[in-house]
Amino acid sequence: MRTVFHGAAQEIKEPLVQVGRDNLDFGKGFYVTDIRTQARTWAVIKARYQMDGQAVINEYLFDFGRAVQEFRYKIFERYDSEWLHFIVDSRDGLKVWKNYDIIEGGVANDRVIDTVEAFKAGQISEEKALEELSKHQPNNQICILRQGVVDKYLKFVKSVITE
Repeated sequence: MRTVFHGAAQEIKEPLVQVGRDNLDFGKGFYVTDIRTQARTWAVIKARYQMDGQAVINEYLFDFGRAVQEFRYKIFERYDSEWLHFIVDSRDGLKVWKNYDIIEGGVANDRVIDTVEAFKAGQISEEKALEELSKHQPNNQICILRQGVVDKYLKFVKSVITE
């Protein structure tokens, strides 16, 4: 079992995968991380956008080993060419994530998004983008794209209001 977290503006006991936007890093799904501080950061950001929201860290147990044996799983272990093109294509709405049920890898966050955007705009080469990305250790995100994964393998533990 793997402990994972989801930052939100409310408690989420029963996650739904088809609620978000299509053009996120790994598509429309329910995003979790095994990095509590990362979930806290997202909770604070989400709470700011909702007038009545609070920053909430939702904690789950994820039977990850069994889930990735049963469902289609993709992992990006580092910021590399495949990750870069996947992120650009996803953000361009190409839905390259449709072939997977669970995707894990680095976040296109504040530390690396300028590089991704510069590559996407043709301002820097792929080689230069990869050189810049190699300077960063990826944070971790897991996107669950199929409701069956959530229903069968993700169990709510608790929620904590954070500041």
